[in-house]
Amino acid sequence: MRYLMAFVLVACIAGTAAGASVASAASTESAAVRLKDLGKFAGWRENALVGYGLVTGLAGTGDSGNNKATRQAIANMLSQFDVAVTPEQVLSRNTAAVMITASLPPFAAEGATIDVTVTSMGDARSLAGGSLLITPLKGPNNKIYALAQGPVSVGGYKYDMNGNVVQKNHPTVGSIPGGATVEVGVNAKIMNASGIVTFTLSSADYTTSSRVAAAINNAFGQQLATARDAEKIEIEVPEGSRSRLVDFVTRIERLNVEPDRRARVVVNERTGTVVSGGDVRIAKVVISHGELKISIVTDNTVSQPILVRQTGPDVRTETVANSRVDVQEKNETGYVSASNNTVADLIQALTRIKTNTRDIISILRAVKAAGALHADLVIQ
Repeated sequence: MRYLMAFVLVACIAGTAAGASVASAASTESAAVRLKDLGKFAGWRENALVGYGLVTGLAGTGDSGNNKATRQAIANMLSQFDVAVTPEQVLSRNTAAVMITASLPPFAAEGATIDVTVTSMGDARSLAGGSLLITPLKGPNNKIYALAQGPVSVGGYKYDMNGNVVQKNHPTVGSIPGGATVEVGVNAKIMNASGIVTFTLSSADYTTSSRVAAAINNAFGQQLATARDAEKIEIEVPEGSRSRLVDFVTRIERLNVEPDRRARVVVNERTGTVVSGGDVRIAKVVISHGELKISIVTDNTVSQPILVRQTGPDVRTETVANSRVDVQEKNETGYVSASNNTVADLIQALTRIKTNTRDIISILRAVKAAGALHADLVIQ
């Protein structure tokens, strides 16, 4: 059975007067948000840590004997306790070689604890029930910043025997909440030598950057902030506030700013999801939605020779296929007129005539192609 869906879209762009009313309606301001929700100060960042270690105590689910790196690591570890063995003498089924990753917060103090993630790098089947031996975690500069150790929490398992496998979740990746202790503290500096702090927007926008600078200057009653580009705003810290930088930054983060945003419609064709701001504007659009259904049906019958007594290769039963084409068309045609000129109104109107989500996506793409959708259409 084949279906042919026919869509006829007619886009009517409004005249000068209608365009003026649309422009005035499009200037509706969004709700103000705190400045700390729009971005962060430069220098406020987490630092990646990584280490190589061993997880022991596994119930025969560790690395196999073919993994020479694991056997060598076990031999090296035992040598620190005055146990001399060669890698060939080591059985590693209860041990797994793992990589440990963690993120060091920007203001981590010495003695603080951070979470770590443990991942198998050999052929271990599961890390369930294992415990991580003390492992140094290094930064990109090859310096040790934390030490990790403790029981690994996996939340899954994998057991196999005679070709039968039972598995839950992903047993070769685990975590240790608070499993690493910070040995070298980090104190992020957000103010440079000239007494300047830089605020960075999460979503670069020239209008929002200008509004942020204006809000800071109005709050302090002096020209302290300057919008350098669409992303960065430089703020000069007064002499009297440099010794009390925390209070100064807190005052800035509490400011409310109305961010500007680009009109955008996001469409996910795989899941049939459409996400759009309720005030995304479109020009006046008229949509005619009809459905044409074409069915091709084949009836197979058998032609049997009757009153024929002869036999031979030319005398046989024959199968005959009889096909017919049925065309059905709905008498009613869906008609939509989006008068309020928003994507939300258009989708509501299409829903009233029982248009499915994937057809709505096709209509939005056609409206964009006609130049009537005043927004960026993002197809995922």
